[in-house]
Amino acid sequence: MHKLFLLAAASLLPVSAMAQTSATSTQIDPKVSQRIDRILKRTPLIDGHNDLPWALRGDFGSKTEGLASGTDSWKPPLMTDMARLRAGRVGGQFWSVYIDGTTLGDEAIRVTLEQIDTAHRIIDAYPETLRFARSADEMEAAHKAGRIGSMLGIEGGRQIGGSMAALRRFYDLGARYMTLTHNQTTEWADAGTDQPKYDGLSPFGVEVVKEMNRLGMLVDLSHVAPATMRDAIAASKAPVIFSHSSAAGINPHPRNVPDDVLRMMPANGGVVMVTWVPSFLSPAQWKWDGEQAAEEARLKTFNRANAAAVTKGMEAWVAANPRPVVGIKDVADHIDYVARVAGHDHVGIGGDLDGIPRTPVGLEGVEAYPRLFAELIRRGWSDANLAKLAGGNVLRALRGAEATAKSMKDVPPSMAMLTPAKPAN
Repeated sequence: MHKLFLLAAASLLPVSAMAQTSATSTQIDPKVSQRIDRILKRTPLIDGHNDLPWALRGDFGSKTEGLASGTDSWKPPLMTDMARLRAGRVGGQFWSVYIDGTTLGDEAIRVTLEQIDTAHRIIDAYPETLRFARSADEMEAAHKAGRIGSMLGIEGGRQIGGSMAALRRFYDLGARYMTLTHNQTTEWADAGTDQPKYDGLSPFGVEVVKEMNRLGMLVDLSHVAPATMRDAIAASKAPVIFSHSSAAGINPHPRNVPDDVLRMMPANGGVVMVTWVPSFLSPAQWKWDGEQAAEEARLKTFNRANAAAVTKGMEAWVAANPRPVVGIKDVADHIDYVARVAGHDHVGIGGDLDGIPRTPVGLEGVEAYPRLFAELIRRGWSDANLAKLAGGNVLRALRGAEATAKSMKDVPPSMAMLTPAKPAN
């Protein structure tokens, strides 16, 4: 069960033969591979967003057994397992704690706790590979010990149910960032893919950002509207992150980061972690998604009681309108762009693996990070800038959040309350 709303229907359709090409067919020159190994031995490769807990919940009853290897052959296949994390030289991972953005109130808190439980059970089940981390120092210590430092990231502000107490308890359970919205505008923040209500953050939303600063929790601005990005950066005393977004200057998708916000990153100290979602990367893919959705809606209108006709019609449409090819080059283009506009100190990687139905060709799973690094090396990236991209930048941002929390140790916990919506007459 994939969470990406634009691609949910498309995920049921056949994938082109090119997109099914095995990632293992992409070879890296041995000297380049050795260089990548040297960089990632010194600096952990930290991915900002992996939705394995949600994928397990949706398709496998939240079980954690069998994740050692071979999950690419599961039905449906996963993009993550322990063997492939090792092959991808991953040194740190933010495990996404996601729930559907339409889940509200106390139910949102309960389902979030269930997702946190799944993430902890994954980490506990594979101690030879994963190690729970609560700080930047612990993330680095796990890497030095040969483990993948594991933190949690809450994806969607509705998960706190309007409660600062819930926010604090999620921090205690290991959440080190919270995405302020998912796809839906919440009771206190505008989302990038929904109608705005507040022109950014409401007063309660500003208080949430301040409380996250007090705790040492990174403010994640993926999914939010540009006005929310600007309000949150203005309100935050600590660096912000985008755990899985790309550059609007290449593709003006509402999930991407505008240039003016990229230019705010140096003063803020934040990091834009470029994602692998094809429709965020490629204007052609985004256009194709819209046309595919329109055709599916048309077919459903004229075949309301005939699902087989809709499926057959969509198969014919895809055959006549092949899906655009999105590959490693497209991800590297966005990384280059963010580095050029925001600076090499403000770019990272947030794949969104196991939260999407398909990836760019050549980046089919967590084993594929070295192929992206090889492409950047081909483009002339230095070892120092590759280390920043890998994990140096997000570790700096995390330490910035920790330092902000330390400076606010005498600030009392926020008792701000979300005013309940008035019932309709």
